Amino acid sequence: MTAALVLRPAERADAPAIAALSRDRIEQGLGWSWIAPRVLRCIADAATNVVVAPEAGHLAGFGIMKYHDDEAHLLLLAVRANAGRRGIGAALVGWLEASARVAGIGQVYLEARLTNQGARAFYARLGYREIQTLPGYYRGVEACVRLAKDLWVAPVAPD
Repeated sequence: MTAALVLRPAERADAPAIAALSRDRIEQGLGWSWIAPRVLRCIADAATNVVVAPEAGHLAGFGIMKYHDDEAHLLLLAVRANAGRRGIGAALVGWLEASARVAGIGQVYLEARLTNQGARAFYARLGYREIQTLPGYYRGVEACVRLAKDLWVAPVAPD
């Protein structure tokens, strides 16, 4: 029997593990910019949600979303390599999207490496659409694709 997935807001003590997971799963070949102090600033920021999926004393995954007036930016999402393909990433995105809806956010956008076909397919399955390609987005080295998802659907007028 598999234990139920638990998601919770990140705590200060989670920052080093989040930073390490970002380094290992997201920032390969780009340098390491999401170090623990930067993650701590996100955890402390009222306009940012940081969610974690703790599992057996480790972080199975995390997500960081920054809120703006009417849109949100999914800054980072990562799942530990040995925890993939179990719905953790989708659950983290769902938690962040639900929080954004409560905050009145109408759209979420994010960036993924242009070469990361797995991430692009993952977000497409969650309803994100590719809207733009940005050459050199990652430190002038690698292109990204920007994806977006509308959280609110306009009501349909009665016939």
